[in-house]
Amino acid sequence: MSNSLTAARAFAGTDPVASIDVVAVEARARLFASRSIKRGSKLFALNLAISCTDLTTLEGSDTTGRVEILCAKARRPAPDDPSIPAVAAVCVYPAQAEAAGRFLKGSSVRVAAVATGFPSGQVPLEVKIAEAGEAARFAHEIDMVMDRQAFLEGRYQEVQREIAAVKDAVGRRHLKVILETGELGGLDQVRRASWLAMEAGADFIKTSTGKIQPAATLPVAVVMLEAIRDFGWATGREIGFKPAGGIRTAKQAVAYLVAVNEILGDGWLTPERFRLGASSLLNDILMQIFKERRGGYQSPEDFTEA
Repeated sequence: MSNSLTAARAFAGTDPVASIDVVAVEARARLFASRSIKRGSKLFALNLAISCTDLTTLEGSDTTGRVEILCAKARRPAPDDPSIPAVAAVCVYPAQAEAAGRFLKGSSVRVAAVATGFPSGQVPLEVKIAEAGEAARFAHEIDMVMDRQAFLEGRYQEVQREIAAVKDAVGRRHLKVILETGELGGLDQVRRASWLAMEAGADFIKTSTGKIQPAATLPVAVVMLEAIRDFGWATGREIGFKPAGGIRTAKQAVAYLVAVNEILGDGWLTPERFRLGASSLLNDILMQIFKERRGGYQSPEDFTEA
């Protein structure tokens, strides 16, 4: 048993990978989703959600031109309104990371690249390490996929060795480990996978690739956030959280912010510890901001599609 697992059990008096009370988790998630916030707080939350967004394009049809448009959107989500913050990062395939870096030069927006055989992860370890290392030449952050086959077969040490090897390959770059929670088979497994990834050196744990359903859900987020909290208590390490996939509305984004704040505290309400992975979310948030300011919706056509 690892030292951090032992420490967590001593600290909390419970097994950090013990059975999850699904009913309680789902009830708590419903509370977060139904929480109403005042207008001033809502505007703050919407702007915060933008500043924590990883604006994403992960399609086989991605071109340099599309990445350039996405990067322009990332830098200035509302070109006519400089009060709207830039997003946290642009997330692309490794082949587009160098171009994204050129288009974002001089801005605060970081480059994130998916790696390790995204989205399936079904490539040899040496290929994963090579791809991650190459991506790290141009990207500030690497989003790797966990080996779900090894995890589901109970080869937990192999899962951890792989994550640790990729972390070594990317050096000081931030490593986000994608659990693909929709393939794990339940909330108990989500907590176990979260803990394994954090022990192995993940800087962030991320719900999903966005390529399968279900992707991010609030009950899954509750379990992952509580794992981050308990791991922090046990080890002193502060791990980031990234829900991704299926987050399309401002209301959903705010619910995740509420969950993060109530479980981990406002110290996590920063791009350094929280990200929202999304491709279509940004325009809905912009529409909600202008509605709150002006009392009516603008047309979606008023915003760029990227």
